[in-house]
Amino acid sequence: MQTVKALRKVTQQPLQWFRSVSCRRSFSALPNYPVSDSDIEDQVLVEGKAKSRAAILNRPSSLNALSAPMVGRLNRLYESWEENPAISFVLMKGSGKTFSSGADVLPLYHSINEGNTEECKHFFENLYKFVYLQGTYLKPNIAIIDGVTMGCGGGIAIPGMFRVATDKTVLAHPEVQIGFHPDAGASHYLSRLPGYLGEYLALTGQKLNGVEMIACGLATHYCLNARLELVEERIGKLLSDDPAVIEDSLAQYGDLVYPDSSSILHKIEMIDKYFGLDTVEEIIEAMENEADISCKEWCKKTLRQIKEASPLSLKITLQSIREGRFQTLDQCLTREYRTSLCGVSKTVSGDFCEGIRARLVDKDFAPKWDPPRLEDVSKDMVDCYFSPTTDPDGSDAELKLPTAQREPYF
Repeated sequence: MQTVKALRKVTQQPLQWFRSVSCRRSFSALPNYPVSDSDIEDQVLVEGKAKSRAAILNRPSSLNALSAPMVGRLNRLYESWEENPAISFVLMKGSGKTFSSGADVLPLYHSINEGNTEECKHFFENLYKFVYLQGTYLKPNIAIIDGVTMGCGGGIAIPGMFRVATDKTVLAHPEVQIGFHPDAGASHYLSRLPGYLGEYLALTGQKLNGVEMIACGLATHYCLNARLELVEERIGKLLSDDPAVIEDSLAQYGDLVYPDSSSILHKIEMIDKYFGLDTVEEIIEAMENEADISCKEWCKKTLRQIKEASPLSLKITLQSIREGRFQTLDQCLTREYRTSLCGVSKTVSGDFCEGIRARLVDKDFAPKWDPPRLEDVSKDMVDCYFSPTTDPDGSDAELKLPTAQREPYF
């Protein structure tokens, strides 16, 4: 794990929502209409250049939220591009002002309420397989993370080789606010952030901007939004599959920037002080007892964010990040798959559906969490989300990833 000292060193060098972006727009709320082949192609556009291909997430009216058909098409495209010797590298970006707001969760909500958890299972299985494909891709792959990027929107971009952030980038993981957990590889990359920044982001849903993503290593390049067209034009002319050549081309229009005085990175010592504690209860108690006037307001704001979340999700998420620190990408995805399936099956709690109901269906923003308090969440409840999964007939239902053939490089 990187140290606070290392972060200070980074933030002193030139550096290539949840509350500020309304929670009403955190996840897509489009109905689960049947999707034709032409609709699927419209949702993920393909742009071809001489030696490269680009996948363009194209649901701007829903902030490019990922539907099951989109994930399936992305898998097929990336697999075919990897096998095509005429293609040197690939790129992903979003249309409009958003990269991706995460998963389109309302169809999952309806499937769960209709007793069809198989659709949810297939969605998570295909999503996590695509994340692993991204993190082990045999050709250079670029993600232009421009605009709002939430939840698994980060998961499909950050495991890749090159991640370009901009002055419009907003990254957040607000899953605990809907009774879920940061998934799609988030427990892998959040756990590798400096100090206990990953725990802070996961438990609060607090956002990072593009400069902060560069500072903590989530992005590899930074570019002003106004220059993206020039960047894309330059890399579109490349004929090489050499990562060093692509790296140099992306850096040509890079900008030297610093985290400003309001950046959360300047509060890393306070974050470590509280979010390095062993339990959610200890984190909350320590911030409630904070007497230092200089950070009292920050503690109050942070506490409000935590207390809005599902108590069960908070405990699951903290354990997930802590375990992720010592696991490989495939191990994190396998564990996250177990947790996700337990959540959609309502084996322990219906908080996932309740969170969606409160924010996207009834929109009363008053979820009735089960259990309602942290002290009511037992160790057995949490452990259930981390137990190996089985099908109703007792057969193994674990996520199967091609780990023998592919190794991640993140």
